[in-house]
Amino acid sequence: MRFDPGVRPWYIQGMNREDTMITLIRNGTLFGPDPQGEKDILIAGGKIVAIGEPGRVKIGGPAVELLDASGKAIVPGLIDPHVHILGGGGEGGPATRAPEIRIEEIIASGVTTVIGCLGTDGVTRHLESLLAKARALEAEGITTFIFSGSYEIPPKTITGSIRSDLVLIDKVIGAGEIAISDHRSSQPTFAEIARLAADCRVGGMLGGKAGVLHLHLGDGPRRLDLLFSLAAETEIPSSQVIPTHVNRNPELFEESVRWALAGGHIDITVGPEPEPGNPEVSAERAIAICIERRVPLERLTVSSDSNGSLPFFDRAGKLVRLTIATQQDLLRTFQSLLRRRAIGVEDAARLFSANAAAFYKLPAKGEIRPGNDADLAIFDSGWELRDVFARGRRLMADGMVTARGTFSPAGKD
Repeated sequence: MRFDPGVRPWYIQGMNREDTMITLIRNGTLFGPDPQGEKDILIAGGKIVAIGEPGRVKIGGPAVELLDASGKAIVPGLIDPHVHILGGGGEGGPATRAPEIRIEEIIASGVTTVIGCLGTDGVTRHLESLLAKARALEAEGITTFIFSGSYEIPPKTITGSIRSDLVLIDKVIGAGEIAISDHRSSQPTFAEIARLAADCRVGGMLGGKAGVLHLHLGDGPRRLDLLFSLAAETEIPSSQVIPTHVNRNPELFEESVRWALAGGHIDITVGPEPEPGNPEVSAERAIAICIERRVPLERLTVSSDSNGSLPFFDRAGKLVRLTIATQQDLLRTFQSLLRRRAIGVEDAARLFSANAAAFYKLPAKGEIRPGNDADLAIFDSGWELRDVFARGRRLMADGMVTARGTFSPAGKD
């Protein structure tokens, strides 16, 4: 294949037969995440080959799929940086173990990249299984990464240490979710958290990865004390650590805003709208507060906690009830923000895709530009999701999920 962006009109001819997945998307309004107006996008071999003015990109040779995206918005495929791809939970016993996520659920949510983690249960769920599940989802169409570890310290690993996992295991990009300020945590000390952050730092450097320490925050009164101590008493940059579930309650969220204003990053968890009496700060309200407080937008990411359990404990620590998180809440929140015009499309694309790609150093993700993976989510004028491309494959077409897991019944989502 030969491509010369200096020739007008752009023309590609004589592609090899192995480059069979060729698509030309015409006339879509592109937010990559920066607004670029109406553009044509040429996809081949899983990559974005060219972006040009409507009518400028032309193709000759093999059969090409044409998609007219007139009147539709094209944004980077959503990135979900906290997903229990194996299922989470188990706080109420074996019957409360949440199920694994399915490729159909991921695509239906507009998500094209996930970061998988364990959770409370590091006993009956294993990192080797997490890695295998990540590889399975990637074979089915999306891009996956994982965290080593679970709630506890010392952390669970594959090779014997977080540092060597980062260097030797391609999909490991950090440690998490390690629990702090939570009755389900291993009650880690400052020294343990500092050592783990250091291992993430050095392992990330040696492995050419972000090496992020991803911390689960519970309702405990110590909140972010360990993070502020880490910033004050060590040489480890604040950008090496990110707390998640920071909108669990107003006091924790206020402290998290202070952490972000001081240079740290925070991960906001989406979910169903809080019920009366639930102290959780909704994701939409949390984003609005950050904007009001002038938190730099690039310091925020948004995740679903999908397929993790949502346990509710009384003041004595007794489990009262338990539900399951769903990735659909990620899409619902994205749509609601845009339908209410609470933020612009470019900011939504950053919060739900580009920021995670940059923070976790995910190669070729989060931006729509030539050379990057062809991960796209296409929405109509009412912000209904219509099409999803993951690494160049169209896995949702005209609002219908076409992706199928290996053992999914044909014709069912």
